[in-house]
Amino acid sequence: MVKFIHAADLHLDSPFKSRSKMPNNILEILMTSTYKSVTRMIDFAIKESVDFLLISGDVFDQSNRSLKSEIFLKKEFNRLKEKGIFVYMIHGNHDPISSGFKTTWPNNVSVFKENVETYEMLSSKGERVYLHGFSYLLDESYENKLDEYPTNTDNRGIHIGMLHGTYAKTKYDAKRYTEFNLEALNSKLYHYWALGHIHVRSQLADLPQVHYSGNIQGRHKNETGEKGFLLVEGDDVSLSANFVPVQEVVFENLELDTNSLRKEELYQQIVEFKQSLREKSKYIVNLQLNYDGEDEISQSDYNELIELLQEDEVNISEFVWIDNINVSYNNEEQIALLKDIKTSYSDNEELFRSAVNTMYMDPNINRYLPPISEVSPGELLKMGEDRLKMLMRK
Repeated sequence: MVKFIHAADLHLDSPFKSRSKMPNNILEILMTSTYKSVTRMIDFAIKESVDFLLISGDVFDQSNRSLKSEIFLKKEFNRLKEKGIFVYMIHGNHDPISSGFKTTWPNNVSVFKENVETYEMLSSKGERVYLHGFSYLLDESYENKLDEYPTNTDNRGIHIGMLHGTYAKTKYDAKRYTEFNLEALNSKLYHYWALGHIHVRSQLADLPQVHYSGNIQGRHKNETGEKGFLLVEGDDVSLSANFVPVQEVVFENLELDTNSLRKEELYQQIVEFKQSLREKSKYIVNLQLNYDGEDEISQSDYNELIELLQEDEVNISEFVWIDNINVSYNNEEQIALLKDIKTSYSDNEELFRSAVNTMYMDPNINRYLPPISEVSPGELLKMGEDRLKMLMRK
C-alpha cells in the first residue's frame, strides 16, 4: 500500500485582501497563517510516515516571493528528508520556473521542468510509483501539454499525473490555464490525478481518482471554509483520498436569524454566536442577518454595532472577526414601500402640507386630530407609518 499527500497552491507570502482595518494581533496571525498551515502538513506527513508529498503548483507568489519563504520551505523539506519522505513539485502560473528560483533544495525534492517528465520511485512497501508532470515556464501557459504525458500501457505500478490547470467545465476560473477535460485525463490510464490551480477542493472523478486539493489557507472572503490537503492511500487496484484540514484562519460567509434589530439585543446575540465559533477555529466572517420584522437598523446603529464587535477581538488570540454585516429583510417589499413614502413626504414640505391639509379639511377626520399647530411633522409621519404597518399585516 502506498500513502502520499496531495497539496497545491501554498501561495507562500501571498498578500491578504481587506486587511487595513484589522488590529495588529489579527494581521500578524494572517501573515504567518500559510507558514503554520505548511508546518502542520509536514508534521502530519512525518507522523503518518507517508511515502511522498506532491505539490501541484503555485508554491510561491511570483510578485511577492521572498527569501524568507524559500528558507522556510527548505527547512521543512529537510525535516521530511530526515524521515526518508520524498517531495515532487511542479510550478504553476504564479511561480513559473522562468522567474528564477535560485534555492537549492535537499536531494529528497524533485522539481519537474517545463517539458513533461516522469519520475520513478519505490514506496516503503515496495510498490513502484510513476509520477508524470511539468512546470510552467511562463506565468501564462494556455497550451495543452496533455498529449506529451505518457500513456500507461503495460499496467505496471501506480501511475500519478500532476497537473496545474483548468477543468473545462469549471465555473471558478476566469483565465483558462492549461485547460483540460476528463476524457483527456482518462485516456492516460493513470490511477490518480493530482490537480492544482483551483482553490476549491473538489473531486472530478472516481475512476481514476481526479482531485483538486484546493489551497491550504484561505486568503480572502471568496476562499471560504476549511482548507488543507488530501491524504491518499491504496494500491494499483484502489486509491482513496481523505481531506485533512490544516488552516490557521477560516474565512466564512455565515447567516444568523434574528427577530430584533435593536442594537443592544443584536450585539448580545452576535456575541453568543461568535462564542460558539471561537471554540472551533479562528474566523473572519461576513455575516448575513436574516430579519423577519418591520423595523430597520439605522446607519449609526450599524456602525456602532460593528465597531463594538470588532473592538472585542483586539488582542484576542482565538478571534472571530466580523468583517461585514448585511441585513436581509424578509419583508423587503414592505420596507421599500415605507422608505419610499417616508422619503417622499419628509423631503417634500409642499407635498406634506398638502396631505395634512387634506386630513384637516375632512370633518370625519379632523375632530379626532389635535390642533394642527400642536402636531409636528415627525409625529404625523410616525402615526401614518404605524397605521400603514397595521394595514400591511392585515
